[in-house]
Amino acid sequence: MLRFQIHVDSRYLDDRSLPEENKYVFAYTVTIRNLDTQPARLVNRYWLITDGNGKTTEVSGAGVVGQQPTIQPGSEYSYTSGAVLESPVGTMEGHYEMEAEGGSLFKAAIPIFRLAVPKVVN
Repeated sequence: MLRFQIHVDSRYLDDRSLPEENKYVFAYTVTIRNLDTQPARLVNRYWLITDGNGKTTEVSGAGVVGQQPTIQPGSEYSYTSGAVLESPVGTMEGHYEMEAEGGSLFKAAIPIFRLAVPKVVN
């Protein structure tokens, strides 16, 4: 299995959310860094999204944001996407299915990260 480092930054989108309708919109930016000596292509994604009420949603599919990038050794790939929760806090975690040179598949784990509405301090 090749070595990849995955980092996620999330932010709450106040202007797109409707808290009175239990609709909390978040954006997240994922950076995938190839720490190995050979390239790999991101083939599929899998997400487990859990809101603050314990409701889970699974999302899977080909690539990310319509792309299946090949990440070269020592380089990184970043993209931004979004999620909608029914509560002001939740988590996301998952994995990418990657294809190494020669066609072998492996999973690169996406560490759990938090989605949360910032606390308002008066």
